Amino acid sequence: MLRILPKNSNYFVNSQFLFLRHSSSAPAAATNEKNKEIANYADKKRIKKGSKKIPNDFRFKYQDFLPSPTARYRNSLLEKLMRKDMLERRSQVHIPEFYVGSILKVTISDPHSQGKTNSFVGICTQREYTGLCTRITLRNVIDHQGIDVAYDIYDPLIQKIEVLKLEKRLDDRMLYLRDALPEYSTVDVNMEPELLAEGAPVPVNETIVKMKPLPWMQKWERKELKGIENLDQYLNLWRKQQREKQATPWEKYDLMKEYRRTIPEEQQNKIFSEIFDRINKINEEHKIKAKAARRTITKPQNIR
Repeated sequence: MLRILPKNSNYFVNSQFLFLRHSSSAPAAATNEKNKEIANYADKKRIKKGSKKIPNDFRFKYQDFLPSPTARYRNSLLEKLMRKDMLERRSQVHIPEFYVGSILKVTISDPHSQGKTNSFVGICTQREYTGLCTRITLRNVIDHQGIDVAYDIYDPLIQKIEVLKLEKRLDDRMLYLRDALPEYSTVDVNMEPELLAEGAPVPVNETIVKMKPLPWMQKWERKELKGIENLDQYLNLWRKQQREKQATPWEKYDLMKEYRRTIPEEQQNKIFSEIFDRINKINEEHKIKAKAARRTITKPQNIR
């Protein structure tokens, strides 16, 4: 049955007033409490996430965990399996922090050597490739002969990697030491480790090397190298003209090229958050083993 309302009725006004009163009074306290709970949960989640913040220097210390920036070499499943294998290898052999320019001592198994091991001391002149294929090159001058030795740092033959002097150089690759004077590549094979305080910044060695006269192994004048003295004194007019002709100064402004040869920060954070806890645990275990080894005192055998 239809009910006809008078024109001057306040029915609609009263109904709107009742709706506003009921919707804004009783549930208001409950809504405020719910908003506080949501805010507290968000703060707790933010604190928990911040406690696992990846350090800024992590991508320099563990750059071998980053995949190849070339798209055709990328395979997410293979990269994850390789990272797992790399962590297992690091749990067996301590791979310390080092950079190009650091002085290292690498000990490997050698069945043909007298002590079944062989060691080499040299300056790290190159660090190339990624993942399990990461390779370093050490250089030293022994008996007036320059020697370069390449090691795959995840090679099962490697027994120990020691950092005798932790430092950086002005360039990311120092293969030009092959054409430099021998004194810049000579390292004492009996060198004692130089300790650096934990947490201290890595020193930068700003030594400028002097080159031998031509010929060289590569056209170093065409590379933007900071660790070499002025090369114009060694070049003739034709090589200077070729250097200017082959120069590409605009590449440092090419953002797309820079993007293609690097890994985006989002992918880096995802990879490092995956290995962060495990690699810290491995480092702590190696520190405990090193302290225990220093405390061990060998007792002399009884002489009969």
